[in-house]
Amino acid sequence: MDGAVGRLLVFDSGIGGLGVVRALRNTLPHARIDYLADTALFPYGEQPDAPLTARIVDLIDIACRARAYDLVVVACNTASTIALPALRARLGVPFVGCVPPIRWAGRVSKTRTIGLLATSATVRRPYVAELRARFAPDCRLVLHGARHLADLAERAFVGELVADALIAQELDALLGQPGGDAIDAIGLGCTHYSVLLPQFERLSAERDRTFLWLDPAPAVARHAAAILSAIGPFACRDQEPERVTLTAPAPRGREFSLALRALGYAGNDCLETVAA
Repeated sequence: MDGAVGRLLVFDSGIGGLGVVRALRNTLPHARIDYLADTALFPYGEQPDAPLTARIVDLIDIACRARAYDLVVVACNTASTIALPALRARLGVPFVGCVPPIRWAGRVSKTRTIGLLATSATVRRPYVAELRARFAPDCRLVLHGARHLADLAERAFVGELVADALIAQELDALLGQPGGDAIDAIGLGCTHYSVLLPQFERLSAERDRTFLWLDPAPAVARHAAAILSAIGPFACRDQEPERVTLTAPAPRGREFSLALRALGYAGNDCLETVAA
């Protein structure tokens, strides 16, 4: 992929997928990366599957009709779980999804007890148990469905200070469950949570606990790179600037623009809001 200019679309319900964008920048420095966030319906977790799937497919279909993409990354666990089959059936573009890093946790855990922090909707879905049965059958899986962490991550992304007590409450809820004292690896089951990872690491150290924190974003980026390497080369489209598209206006617009610039975007110059 060195020197190749592929164009990617990264999709999420909010800012969580921007952690995947950061990983893609590191892995594919020459790629052009557009971002589409369905902020009007954030968070996805409590939405009914059928209308949500239809909405996700329509949004990505519209984006792919407006601009040709070499790859689409669905950087949302909920969207990946319910919509990838329908997306692949409708659109003739490769897709990469994002699922909780249970396979990775099963490879690295020495205590054979792994934790998963995810949304409450994710931990209820059967595919989490299916992932454990398939990839970590000899591991105990301790789950915590956090109702507010994704929203806290949205606030932290635009520079708002998130109280340690709010993060500690979710961490302690995981560790306080049966088996929590044996956890040595914790997977992030929502892409939003990588924004809060420094606080998670510091708070766990304050509890004299050391964990392997497993953020799936780098693995998603490597998977995307492998697919692009197999399907390239690409027509250079450098004249088309990168875009960040939201379905509702960004809160704290100035801070959001600055955060986008830190990820290599052109701030407000690349940002658009569309009704959906």
